[in-house]
Amino acid sequence: QVQLVESGGGLVQAGGSLRLSCAASGRTFTSYAMGWFRQAPGKEREFVATISQSGGATYYVDSVKGRFTISRDNAKNTVYLQMNSLKPEDTAVYYCAADRTHGGSYYSYEYDYWGQGTQVTVSS
Repeated sequence: QVQLVESGGGLVQAGGSLRLSCAASGRTFTSYAMGWFRQAPGKEREFVATISQSGGATYYVDSVKGRFTISRDNAKNTVYLQMNSLKPEDTAVYYCAADRTHGGSYYSYEYDYWGQGTQVTVSS
C-alpha cells in the first residue's frame, strides 16, 4: 500500500512558475514509476508526465514539453513537477500516481495508487 500526498498548488499569473510535490509513504517508493495527471473542470483526466523508477526515463504530453519537468528524489520518497511558463489552459487539479507494473504509462488505468490532488489555477 502506498499513500500519496500532493502539495504546492496555488494561484499564479500566466508566465509564472509552481513546483508541485508528491510525498509517498512506505519503504517501496523505488519500486514504482510515478506519474502526474491533471483534470480541468468538465474534462477528462489527462496524462502530463511520467518518470521511471530510477528517474532515468521521463515522458511528457506535448503541450507541456519544454515547460514542465518531472523529477524524483528516492531518498525523500518524493516526486516533483516543476511547472514554468504557465498558461491559463494549465489550470486543473493535478494528481500524482504510482505505477507498480508498467515502468510508467500514459494511461491512468495502469496506475495503482493516487493522491487526492492539488489545485493549480493560472490567471490571464
